[in-house]
Amino acid sequence: MDCIFCMIRDGKIPSSKVFENDKVLAFKDLHPQAKVHVLVIPKTHIASCDEISPLNSDCVKAVFEAIPEVAAGLGLDKGYRVVTNCGEHGCQSVKHLHFHILGGEQLADKMS
Repeated sequence: MDCIFCMIRDGKIPSSKVFENDKVLAFKDLHPQAKVHVLVIPKTHIASCDEISPLNSDCVKAVFEAIPEVAAGLGLDKGYRVVTNCGEHGCQSVKHLHFHILGGEQLADKMS
């Protein structure tokens, strides 16, 4: 598989890891869009939101259970934004489900 996030998960590509457990990995985004910009991925490969099903939704549950812990570890006590992109029109650039945690500063009220 040539999924860059799977290669990061497997240690084949280095990353700036900020959190890891048996189901979830979080690492700094290479092209940050905010003062703090971290990607949170399930370790199980799921291409996008369109592939979430009852068979793999426990992976997504694990991601959302980890997000508050990741945010607290990053000092985001004043709040943060969680975003995911799905498909071409949603500007999904890596075909591995991932969630962006953005914060560390006052974010714009519009997401466009």
